[in-house]
Amino acid sequence: MDDIAAQRIDKWLWAARFFKTRTLAADAVTAGKVRVGDERVKTARLLKGGEVLRIDNGTTVWQVVVLAPGDKRGSAEQALRLYRESAESVAAREQAAQDHRYFREPGSLQKGRPTKRDRRLRDKSAGD
Repeated sequence: MDDIAAQRIDKWLWAARFFKTRTLAADAVTAGKVRVGDERVKTARLLKGGEVLRIDNGTTVWQVVVLAPGDKRGSAEQALRLYRESAESVAAREQAAQDHRYFREPGSLQKGRPTKRDRRLRDKSAGD
């Protein structure tokens, strides 16, 4: 697997569709949210095949093995060919999704700003 061409990590993350823009990918690498093995890396780090990445894109944590370079951002099917996700990562993501489905954050039930009526009801229930 090491015979594939090396590619910048931020460009690969963007092509593999972990981040919407290359700038977001670069910012995540700089912030330490993307690790190769267990090491923090710089944005210009060249990725090679077979390397293990831990990616935290804000909503989900992925653990993947790099399979191929991605020089262009394509469809989701093309992006899936660039990496293989570990079984532990799949199980953790499914568990997190199930937990989120059954135990939602209290603030996530309301959309937008509260209305005057919503504030009155909240203040009334807090005063009891």
